[in-house]
Amino acid sequence: MDALYPPLRPYDSGLLDVGDGNRVYWEVCGNPEGKPAVVLHGGPGAGTSPLSRRHFDPSAYRIVLFDQRGAGRSVPSITAPETDLAVNTTWHLVADMERLREHLGIERWLVFGGSWGATLALAYVETHPRRVSEMVLRGVFTVRQRELDWLYRGGAAQLYPEYWAEFLEPLPPERRDDPLAGYAELLADPRTREAAAVAWSSWEGSIGTLIPDERLRNAHREPGFALTFARAGVHYFTHGAWLEEGQLIRDAGRLAGIPGFIVQGRYDVVCPPATAYELYQAWPGARLCLVNNAGHAVTEPETLKQLRVATDEFRRSEHRA
Repeated sequence: MDALYPPLRPYDSGLLDVGDGNRVYWEVCGNPEGKPAVVLHGGPGAGTSPLSRRHFDPSAYRIVLFDQRGAGRSVPSITAPETDLAVNTTWHLVADMERLREHLGIERWLVFGGSWGATLALAYVETHPRRVSEMVLRGVFTVRQRELDWLYRGGAAQLYPEYWAEFLEPLPPERRDDPLAGYAELLADPRTREAAAVAWSSWEGSIGTLIPDERLRNAHREPGFALTFARAGVHYFTHGAWLEEGQLIRDAGRLAGIPGFIVQGRYDVVCPPATAYELYQAWPGARLCLVNNAGHAVTEPETLKQLRVATDEFRRSEHRA
């Protein structure tokens, strides 16, 4: 954790009405006159973490965090049976980011995201490139079918067969060829919802680090976290995140002129490095750092170090709040 800045607390926060009955939790910390940066959490549905404030020099950055629709402290929760998931899509989240930017009076901001947060970052920046000063991405994920198949149809299972068996265990045998569809049914049934959510979430928590980390696995098995993480993930991934196949790589040319730093674990089993490398090739001017002693998790030491290298470098760039 030496690569992180010291813990800090928000100096401002609130709930922003973004329409459709949703209010999004947001907070700001650091320097009120600093370079604006927004952090996009993963999952989808994982919610913000105090650790995410600590990637940035608080004397130089105005650091914005928010919980995406239905996650964390945003309301209503995605886990509530009455919550309308039809108004919780990638493009709703992109629109929410624009509302938040305008609400905070920010002209341009650095966009920072990992895993699903990298997906949302790319969708946002390709839609609103003039509102972005730089990007820092980690563990790149673009929701292409091959990426979903790797994670949920047996690719990663070749490396972690024991955890894959746990992932499949709640599914009836006839549903194991299509785990996404099977989990959608389990999560819709109050009798099976919690156990299914824990099994779904535990799979990613079990394979997220180069060296298995029981603390991460246990955190993913906590029912409150798992329910949001699983329901949001299945909802988004069964719809391909409302993206055309290959869209985010196809449209990476729109990022031309936006400085970018991609930090990618060489042994990331959740989001394999091939996707980050394809994005690097398609994004004019981006830099790619392949971390040779890391997997997917943001907490791995060399990953944290390289993320700080990126934010420390970009803090010197001209900014306009």
